[in-house]
This record gives sequence, structure tokens and C-alpha cells, in this order.
Amino acid sequence: MSHRSSHSSKAVLAALVTAFAVTGAWAQKQPAVIYDMGGKFDKSFNQAAFDGAERWKKETGRAYLEFEISNPTQREQAKRRMAERGADPIVGVGFAQGSSTEKVARDFPKLGFAIIDSVVNLPNVQSIVFKEHEGSFLVGMLAALASKTGKVGFVGGMDVPLIRKFQCGYEQGAKFVNPAVQVTANMTGTTPAAWNDPARGAELAKAQFAAGVDVVFAAAGGTGVGVYQAAKDAARLAIGVDSNQNHLHPGTMLTSMVKRVDVAVYNAFKGVKPGVSALGLAEGGVDYALDEHNAKLVSADMKKKVDAAKADIIAGKIKVIDYMAANACK
Repeated sequence: MSHRSSHSSKAVLAALVTAFAVTGAWAQKQPAVIYDMGGKFDKSFNQAAFDGAERWKKETGRAYLEFEISNPTQREQAKRRMAERGADPIVGVGFAQGSSTEKVARDFPKLGFAIIDSVVNLPNVQSIVFKEHEGSFLVGMLAALASKTGKVGFVGGMDVPLIRKFQCGYEQGAKFVNPAVQVTANMTGTTPAAWNDPARGAELAKAQFAAGVDVVFAAAGGTGVGVYQAAKDAARLAIGVDSNQNHLHPGTMLTSMVKRVDVAVYNAFKGVKPGVSALGLAEGGVDYALDEHNAKLVSADMKKKVDAAKADIIAGKIKVIDYMAANACK
């Protein structure tokens, strides 16, 4: 046997072994996750989903399928391909994946699906939504407590109701602490590109700083990286979103509004529960992040005030307006 044919035989054998391994994984129902615009390493929303999938993989020793969307048409294509390959469950990350999840889930009624940040009313779909307004209220409080100018800022990603929900909760929290606080808010854009535009995020933050803002909250996916860098450069404070981003710029990051997309994906991989799951402070779905990276920025008094409000929100004593339910922010 020639050296070359020996190599080719090994390649065929390796392919067969891989095929059997993959077939075995599918027999155990291999889950799949489809990230949205911005990519799985956006250090924010998608990355939280990736962390949840990786936790499941580490605990089970099993593989999962994944796909990163680079244009909107791929949402349905990717789900359909994964469904045809028998992936179960198939998890769509982000509200923009709602319609494609509904279409493919109808065509594959025996497979389980999960959608994060949207609601699809089908018997084989779990819809996982978060009470972002509750977590945003807490970081709004921290922003107002930390501000020396009485002016705080907000930079959103794509101008959609979900991001207005973050903004609305943030404004309520800031005004709960200081009724006279001024909140300056900007959205990065009106297309999915707004989730991954750090340069534009930095521009918006710099303009807010020039107007006296000294704490800014970014709810903008990968765009937030530019906001945080601008805050560091200007010696201002920033607030992260979705993942705990305190470690990105210790001393600059006042806190992060943590949204446990990682837990949502991890739990969905273990088995979808059809219906709507709404995760807020009481469910541990959202919170503010306190760790060694921001401990010096959040005083004991600040923590006491925010934790008291957190308990009151959970108990129903403080009602935080949900922009998407009331379509209002007063």
C-alpha cells in the first residue's frame, strides 16, 4: 500500500468514526443554538447564550450544533437545516428569530424549539422572556447614586420596543433615587447593524459626556464595547448589559445589568417546557452584578439602597413599568 493510499484510508476511517459518533449524538437528541446578529463573541447577549450551551456541553460531555447569523434570511434556513438533521431542541437567540421559529416549529411538530425574547404560541415551543425593566431599574438607581453631575446616559442598540424597555426601567430607577436627574438617551440605529457598531457607540457616549453625563448604560450588544472604551478614555462610569461585563474595564464599569440568557439556553438544552417563561428578579433571571471588579465603586450604602428596592420589587411594593406592556414611560 502506498503512503498516499494509507493516508486516504485513515481519512475515510476517521470520517466513518466521526459519522458514527455524530449519529450516536443525534440518537441522544443533539440540541442546537442559533445566535443572532453580532455573533457569539459579542461579550454580551449572544455570548451569554454561548456560555449556557458550553456549560451544558461540559456537564454532559455531548456536542451541540450552532450557527451564527450574518444576514436575516439565514434565521429560517439555519433552523430548517438543523430540524432536517434531527436537532432537538433548537434554540433561537433574540426577538428577531420569533417568526422563523414559528414557521419551522409548525413544520416539525415532533421537535422541541425554544425562543429567547419573543413569544411563539405553539405546543412544541418554549418562549423565554425576561423582565429587563426590573434589572434596569436597579442599575438606574446605581447610576443616579454614583453620578456627581445629576446627568446619566443610555445608549441603546437597535431602536426596538425591547430596548425601550431597558431604557424605561433605567429611567425609573434613576428618578427613584433622584427625581431631578436628567437622562439622555440615544439609539445606535434602526437596523440589525446597530448591535455591532462600537465606533458609533463610542461617538454617542462621547457626545453625552460632553453634555455633562458621567454614567452611561449601554444596552446595545457588541456596540457597547465602544461605549465602555469611551467611558474609560473620558474617566467616566459605564454600565454593562446581559453578561457580567465588569471585568472589561475594572474601575470604569460601575456594574452590569445581568440577563441570564446563559441559564435559559442551558435549561432549554436539558428539555423545553412549552409555554411562556418570564424571568425577573424573583426568578433570578435579571440582576445587577457585584464582584471584585466593581466592589470599590459600589459603596455599602449604595448596595443597601439597591438591595432594599430589589426586595420591594420582588414583594410587589415597587411597581416597575414595563414599556412593552404599557407602551409608556413616565
